[in-house]
Amino acid sequence: MSSSDSHDAPEVVRIPSGHAPERIGIVHLGLGAFHRAHQAQVVEQCIARGEREWGICSVNIRGNRVLVETLRDQGFRYHLAEYTDRAHVALREIRAISETLFTGIDQQGQQGEDLPALLDRLSNSDTRIVTLTVTEKGYYLSPSEGALLSEEPAIAADIAHPEAPRTAPGILVEALARRRQAGIPPFTVLCCDNMPDNGERTRRAVVALAERRDTELAEWIDTQVAFPSSMVDRIVPAMDDEAFERLQVLGCDDPAAVVSEAFLQWVIEDHFPQGRPDWGQAGVEMVEDVAPFETMKLRMLNGAHSLLAYTGPLMGLETVAQAVADPLLQKLLRRYMLEEAAPTLSMPASVSLEGYADALMTRFGNDSLRHRLHQIAMDGSQKLPQRWLRGGEQRLADSQDEQALAATVFGVAAWIRYTRGVDEQGHAYPVSDPMADQLAQCHGHERSADRAAAAMAIEAIFAPTLVSAPRFNDQVRQALESIERLGMRAALEQHLAGL
Repeated sequence: MSSSDSHDAPEVVRIPSGHAPERIGIVHLGLGAFHRAHQAQVVEQCIARGEREWGICSVNIRGNRVLVETLRDQGFRYHLAEYTDRAHVALREIRAISETLFTGIDQQGQQGEDLPALLDRLSNSDTRIVTLTVTEKGYYLSPSEGALLSEEPAIAADIAHPEAPRTAPGILVEALARRRQAGIPPFTVLCCDNMPDNGERTRRAVVALAERRDTELAEWIDTQVAFPSSMVDRIVPAMDDEAFERLQVLGCDDPAAVVSEAFLQWVIEDHFPQGRPDWGQAGVEMVEDVAPFETMKLRMLNGAHSLLAYTGPLMGLETVAQAVADPLLQKLLRRYMLEEAAPTLSMPASVSLEGYADALMTRFGNDSLRHRLHQIAMDGSQKLPQRWLRGGEQRLADSQDEQALAATVFGVAAWIRYTRGVDEQGHAYPVSDPMADQLAQCHGHERSADRAAAAMAIEAIFAPTLVSAPRFNDQVRQALESIERLGMRAALEQHLAGL
């Protein structure tokens, strides 16, 4: 975006906050931009209608202490700018959050002091729902198998010292143990992270960790605690200097502000034994089974985002809008969404997957968001199984077409190339991934084929049944060799020409 673009003032609709919450009924783990733009915005609408018992205590259990303190200093008020496009924005004031806590280790290496307050809040009978946005890696489950990573240092520490937990599963286990001992009914645990069957995966992490402490506690959690699944959808870029400059143009000087697209979707399995806000009045879809919507979003929206994230930067592109405007990437996305992802989905008759794909392309093209590709590329080892690989296994089983996974194959090869951490001009960029060291070792091999083989040998990411399929394994090796020999753009052009 040019400096002149950044100072063109759009048409602004200002939406003041409604009622202030009277008490806290929800604790949220993961106080980031997405939470403030999504769950808190929806709860704000419920509170504004008079449901004032559903205030939020928002908690950072990792590094951002500054945001916690900024919101405290502002009386927990902040602004959300919802962009329909460059020329139209709604600026909301939100005060659904009533408390912020920090329990992680900040950038100075200082431990947050709010763990006792968090455990007290979670043990309070007013707390009836706990929501989470801690990213896939925050559940400490193997990406491919879903088993608890009990050897991870943070989980090992929670096993050794369960009364002083630092991970999200550890915090939930300790809080539920306290409620059980006190005879207080358990809160409902609502995962809002992009994982398939995210409620069940959260249950699996919490129960597996509880079993290391007390088998009776684990059984109580497994049988008495509700873990409904949900699907969340809203594009929320990370806040940077440019985003804050654009807010200044709106007359918004708020260090806790966040920017999003205007679109918002939340689909939730309706299982809340201790009650819930009337989310349906705020546009939330309360359903019996969220799985079809969840899988559609993971494979089509998130899968398409990942394709852009691993190809675009090596083509000199910085944002989603820039990438989706590229004719080659448009063709790759449509191939992936309609010919590879869509055939693996089973949706209600009312859902048009072609219409959904068209809507995604329009949303991706919203150039007011400046959604950076390197942000989406983070934690690829955790995301690829859910976004590409499970659907890819299904697609291979159902189709005899030699090119059944052409876009997915190219995406996997692009991801392997991306994890080298150096672009085609020799400029380094950080590979932000919990498996970054192991991925870096793959690039120690001399030949492209060996680099691809080393990456696909990581069973925590790739299921052996998929890697053993020549239509996947051989094609990934060939695609990586082409990318490394020709460069990303020329390799993609050649790849698409062969379809």
